[in-house]
Amino acid sequence: MSSICRYVSAFLGSLAIAGSAAHAQYPDKPIRIVVSTSPGGGADVTARLLAPGLGERLGQQVIVENRPGASGMIAGEYVARQPADGYTFLFDITTFAVNPSLYPKMSYSPLKDLVPVTQIIQAPNVLSVNPSLPVSNVKEFMAYAKGKKGNLAYASSGNGSAQHLAAEMFKDRTGIEMVHVPYKGGGPALTDVMAGHVPVFFAFLSSAAPHIKEGRLKALAVTGSTRSKLLPDVPTLDESGLPGFEVYDFNGLFAPAGTSPEIINRVQRELAATLKSPKVKAQFDAIGAEPLGSTPEEFDAFLRAEIKKWQEVVTKAGIKAE
Repeated sequence: MSSICRYVSAFLGSLAIAGSAAHAQYPDKPIRIVVSTSPGGGADVTARLLAPGLGERLGQQVIVENRPGASGMIAGEYVARQPADGYTFLFDITTFAVNPSLYPKMSYSPLKDLVPVTQIIQAPNVLSVNPSLPVSNVKEFMAYAKGKKGNLAYASSGNGSAQHLAAEMFKDRTGIEMVHVPYKGGGPALTDVMAGHVPVFFAFLSSAAPHIKEGRLKALAVTGSTRSKLLPDVPTLDESGLPGFEVYDFNGLFAPAGTSPEIINRVQRELAATLKSPKVKAQFDAIGAEPLGSTPEEFDAFLRAEIKKWQEVVTKAGIKAE
């Protein structure tokens, strides 16, 4: 072997050893999780619930910070531009899968500039109506809605929200007509549905369940593949005659593109283990959310299917970003 070949071989070998050593020492400083929503919201609460356990397992402090705005795109762009060294992650929600359809000129590409680490939780919505509506199941509701001939309104937590798209998908699957009334958040929408100002809402399960149990809201079906432990007597939309109708609110963790697979897999494993903690699991059970901790490959497949699904809904319904 020539001296040049020996030199190159030795140099490449030293790089491999250095890289392995760096990964073995990871992490050697605090890790940041950037949440795409405001402090106090569901995603923020979830991130802060998981941060101490994840930090304990990784042996470093995990710091949660918020960069809300622009349907999560402020946080998404920020993290996408950070060094791919495993010290900055994005904690994002369902809008990650919706934004590409609503904002075709995004300043970053969600699936090119970011890589999925793990899907943390998912929770179904619940098709809810004001108790005054003379319906008790989806079949009766469909007949009632068709009789209204388009003079029936539904609330959502905002234009392009999961609740908005769920209702539009429901309209497409059933052939009924409803008028969209967007609100600035799920709370105001829920309040007006209970007051009878708007009769229909695909509500957040955790927010709606207490009101359903107290009779201030009527549940017709949940949008998950199975019934919710919070509302075990409420059927799924699949059971109600709409096979394969699934809509979830979800949280997930992402890293800047180029982050090493070793780091991504390590964080995924430790987060999945954190999700199995009895304390953490109990808190998710209380809000009807399913902890997942899926592999990067599983999460990637889920996201691509969600993006495709919402692209079809947005296109058919002609939904435009505000």
